[in-house]
Amino acid sequence: MRRLKLLASSLILACVLGGCGGQELESPIQDVVGEPITTQAPNVQIEEPSIEKPEATDEPSEVTEDGKEKAATPTIEEREVVDGMKQSYLTGEWKDEEVVNRRAMAVMMPNNKAAMPQYGISRASIIYEAPVEGRITRLMCFIEDYDDLDHVGPVRSSRDYYVYEAMAYDAIYCNWGLAVPYVEDLLRSDRIDNISEPVDGIHNPSAEAFDRIDRPGYKLEYTGYMFIDGYNAAVKRHKYETEYRDTFEQAFTFANDGWEVTYDAYEDATVIYPGKGSNSGGYGNANPYFEYNPEDGLYYRYQFGEPQIDELNEEQLTVSNVVFKICHGEVRDKNDYLAFGVHGTGDAYVFTAGKVIKATWSRLTDSGANYFYDEDGNEIIFNQGKTWICNVWKEYSEYMEWE
Repeated sequence: MRRLKLLASSLILACVLGGCGGQELESPIQDVVGEPITTQAPNVQIEEPSIEKPEATDEPSEVTEDGKEKAATPTIEEREVVDGMKQSYLTGEWKDEEVVNRRAMAVMMPNNKAAMPQYGISRASIIYEAPVEGRITRLMCFIEDYDDLDHVGPVRSSRDYYVYEAMAYDAIYCNWGLAVPYVEDLLRSDRIDNISEPVDGIHNPSAEAFDRIDRPGYKLEYTGYMFIDGYNAAVKRHKYETEYRDTFEQAFTFANDGWEVTYDAYEDATVIYPGKGSNSGGYGNANPYFEYNPEDGLYYRYQFGEPQIDELNEEQLTVSNVVFKICHGEVRDKNDYLAFGVHGTGDAYVFTAGKVIKATWSRLTDSGANYFYDEDGNEIIFNQGKTWICNVWKEYSEYMEWE
């Protein structure tokens, strides 16, 4: 594998994305209101799976039938350090304290067939997927476990609705290229810490973080990667805070150790599609879907008619939770650049434990978390593990499907 450093001029020619538009910093769509929720409230059942965890804390606890310790509270509340480990804010799982406390990198990755496979994507604790121009989807991968990685990618260009979603998790945003008229001023502002390849429209570049890898048969735009040593050097040079700041609220509310939320009163949903059939809403190109495996409680990701694999380990991507966040969308200009309302409130569907929960999402500020509520206004509890969020264009939400 050979790393090839590009000249600045060729980078600009390959990566700059044109377009037209204003210089407004605010999210283009605000206060999106969803349709009313009318389904019956869940009768949430809680079971006790076999879950390993560090040594017990001083809090009272119970022991399940299989001899594993069950936390005193059904959801994670105050996080404590036990034997140098702490429960992740992004997955609820026990990880090294240093990993849990630091801000994740939010890395933009392509998701079209010509770019496959991605490298390091299975390390993402949260994956956010949304349509872009040309009616394909692009991924933003929130990675907190990266110390033993050399690189991740390929890395692709920015759209503002991804930037706004990165703010919700206090992440450091990483991109190679941008839709200049809609992202330039946002990345130049102090509203988002970013590690960006130096191209036209980037005013605080981080050239040391990026390089190319020789991929015979691949187009140039799918050979750019972010290297972890360069990322760390750039974060240090920019003097970005490396640990979560006071503005960070939460990712999700997770079930605690020894507890599993089963949502027995809800309908089964074991194969789920964010957009099946038409490609007007952006999901018809890859035709992605998730298949639930009750034996391990995980959703397995498929697209282009086959499992989605990480080149790092040749393993299929799996997550514990899937969310369809339905957002009003618009076509901005002749280049087919899109806008999505990721602030405000709207409909959502949360999939966990093989069930589907009709919900609402709410996010009121740039730094505010995405909160998900059932029809009675109770916050939905997520099972521990990774989560995949699909931004579904409301006007094409009729193509969502599950069985």
